[in-house]
Amino acid sequence: MGGFFGSVKHSSAIFDTFIGTDYHSHLGTKRGGMAAFDAEAGLQREIHNIENSPFRTKFERVLSDMRGNAAIGCISDTDPQPLLMVSKTGRYAISTVGVINNAESLIAQVLKNGGYFDAMTGSKVNSNEIVAALINSKDDYAEGIKYAQEQIDGTASILLLTDRGTLIAARDKLGRLPVKIGRGEDGFCVSFEDFAYRKLGYADYKELGPGEIAEISADGVKQLAPAGEKMRICAFLWSYYGYPTSSYEGVNVEMMRCRNGEIFARTDAATHDMHGIDFVGGVPDSGTPHAIGYANASKVPFARPYIKYTPTWSRSFMPVNQQERNKVAKMKLIPVHELIEGKRLLLVDDSIVRGTQLKETVDFLYSHGAKAVHMRSACPPIMYGCKYLNFSRSSSDMDLITRRTMAELEGDAAVEHLEEYADSRTERGRAMRKAICEKFKFESLEFQSLEGLTEAIGIDRCKLCTYCWTGKE
Repeated sequence: MGGFFGSVKHSSAIFDTFIGTDYHSHLGTKRGGMAAFDAEAGLQREIHNIENSPFRTKFERVLSDMRGNAAIGCISDTDPQPLLMVSKTGRYAISTVGVINNAESLIAQVLKNGGYFDAMTGSKVNSNEIVAALINSKDDYAEGIKYAQEQIDGTASILLLTDRGTLIAARDKLGRLPVKIGRGEDGFCVSFEDFAYRKLGYADYKELGPGEIAEISADGVKQLAPAGEKMRICAFLWSYYGYPTSSYEGVNVEMMRCRNGEIFARTDAATHDMHGIDFVGGVPDSGTPHAIGYANASKVPFARPYIKYTPTWSRSFMPVNQQERNKVAKMKLIPVHELIEGKRLLLVDDSIVRGTQLKETVDFLYSHGAKAVHMRSACPPIMYGCKYLNFSRSSSDMDLITRRTMAELEGDAAVEHLEEYADSRTERGRAMRKAICEKFKFESLEFQSLEGLTEAIGIDRCKLCTYCWTGKE
């Protein structure tokens, strides 16, 4: 995934941008970057690898080295950014969040028209440079951004820092991701996560609509392009990668997750016997609030049978050697023996994608004496790798545990019956769940229904992107 933050003020914007960007660290673990504009120093930029160290530790020196009343920062799981650009429109820094599925055809289009790109290692072109090339083909930023949004197959939310000392923010054309504007006493900010600016003393000012473009100065916000009517905001924002304290389209993440667990427990009770389960627990971290809601509705006590040790293993660092990788994964999990040994546990995870880490977790619980482990997924069975965001993107749909299991059961014909496999009420649905249980030693397995998830979010289904579950745009 990834996220960005920008600030423009009458005073220095460096500290706010540093803190605001750091508050997006949950959205990515590969690279971080900041850029600032100062009338004398011009555009400045710094990018660091953050795979083994938090953003904050790599960028502390920008507080003294960077200058400017306007700045942007980003956390990225893909290409280095922000990039600095020179165009007929002006000089600017650019940061994007999203996915460009037709990158190769866009690159060919730019090259055909006489443009060029700086290649990264492996001859790959930075996705931000592709977006910038499209923007630069038009006579002003707004027209360029609209053109880029039209040409991109995928998703691109865009944040620019101009040499006018302003920010230009654009939400992706279908609003799959949030872009919010906050207002403070000394200026404005732009953010993916609203809690990031609230902690800095900004108040909610505006949530951009799908495709909306705005230019932000220290004095105000000017709309450059209106919002479109069609929205497909990612439903996974609430079930997994959104931060608990954030709200999207007016719906708080933590509240949705607790509500989702409650709905799940009520419907689950109709088909599964809950008697004999000692504790309900969540797979840390995002599974926990779903589990709390499930426990509250089911009247089964909530407990944390194991804790993820984060003081030294907070990053996604993994050695190259697979044997050592397995050791590190186990080292993160610290058991509470009194809540595991001889107990029947029901775990709620935010989702089940490939299932690799979940299998290790269940093996870990059995190795510490668990009598039984029931598993619940807080979202429906994932049937498709996401093609709109850099999250749970698979090189093949067969990377998904659901699709692999279906193929083992029915071969190539399984793809014709995905809806049946997703539904626990059908013969195929029951067969898939049973097969996964046997693979992972689950006592039972169930997934939240799409109807239940939609009810928990509370937004019209037609405004939600549910592609990873339904394959429908």
